[in-house]
This record gives sequence, structure tokens and C-alpha cells, in this order.
Amino acid sequence: MYSYIKGRVELKTADYLVVDNSGIGYKVFTSISTLNKLEAGQQVKVHTYMYVREDVISLFGFITPEELRVFELLITVSGIGPKVANSVLSALSPSKFSLAVITGDVQSLKAVPGIGLKTAQRIILELKDKLKSDEALEGGQSQPPGSDGNVSEAVSALQVLGYSAHEALKALRNIEVDTLNIEEVVRQALKNLSR
Repeated sequence: MYSYIKGRVELKTADYLVVDNSGIGYKVFTSISTLNKLEAGQQVKVHTYMYVREDVISLFGFITPEELRVFELLITVSGIGPKVANSVLSALSPSKFSLAVITGDVQSLKAVPGIGLKTAQRIILELKDKLKSDEALEGGQSQPPGSDGNVSEAVSALQVLGYSAHEALKALRNIEVDTLNIEEVVRQALKNLSR
């Protein structure tokens, strides 16, 4: 229903913020990483997701579209609700999360409060399968022929965040892929994509 809300941060608590937009205060649940980037009185654009169940309607929001994309991916996993998805985003950046899924890094996911071994394995299994079907629908390749492992992993990580293979490859131009670790490559690519 709401794609984003622009306004002033009226209140900031441990797990949500209130964004004032034209005299209406929107209570937006969010991750610790988003909360840490905001101050009361600051103008903000929050990318939102309205969570509706029979007994609750809640608004979740993040200051980057990548965080929102990871949140939306996580709540598609069976057994993962918005609180656990928020917990994951509080502990892992979108790039670290996508790398954990792509590389099958169960330990990074298990380090998140509320995520055990079986849940971490389920996240990896379900999201890898979803990404494969997304790629098949797009008819795209996850990497260009002959590219090295860093390029392949970076492209896959960016696809987890909702970018196409073409957008990911374009973002990797002018990045020293061979000399940087994969997390730094993804971080720089995200900077290029946000320009």
C-alpha cells in the first residue's frame, strides 16, 4: 500500500521510529542499523512494507531499498516473521546477508539472535531456490562467461538484493574485483548503484 514515507523523525525508540508526514505520525518498525543512522528531527525517506495479518497491521521500513528487499525475501521463508527478519537486518548488512545465502554460510546466519541451525539452513535453501527461479524467468545468466569467482559471487549477491545481472555487472565496472575481498566489492557496487 505504501511504497515509502518522507518526513521528519519525530521519535526514535529501541525498535521503531515515528515519522511525521503532514501532521500524521507513522509508527515504523525497523532494524537497529536503520535506527543508528537516524536522529530525531532529521528529514528521512523510509522505504516501507505493510504487514497485515488477521490480528495485526504493522508498518516496517528501512532507509535503503536493499534492506527492504532483504526483509521482503526473508518473510517469504517459512517460519520467518517480520520480527525475525528485522533481527537479521539488525545483525547483518544486506551485502553480508546476501553473501551468506549465496555462499551457504550457515554460521553467519546462526549468529543472529532467534536463528538456529535449522532456520539458517532453511533460509539458505529457500532463498537460493527462489533466486534460481527468478533468474530462469529473466532468462539471464548469473555471471558472464569466463568471469572469475569474485565477479560471480558479487553478481549473485547483488541479485539477492533485487538487481538484475545486467545492473550488477554494470555496477562492478571500475572496481578492482581481484584485489578486494568480496564484501568490499559488493559494498562498492551498492554505492555505484545508488548514484
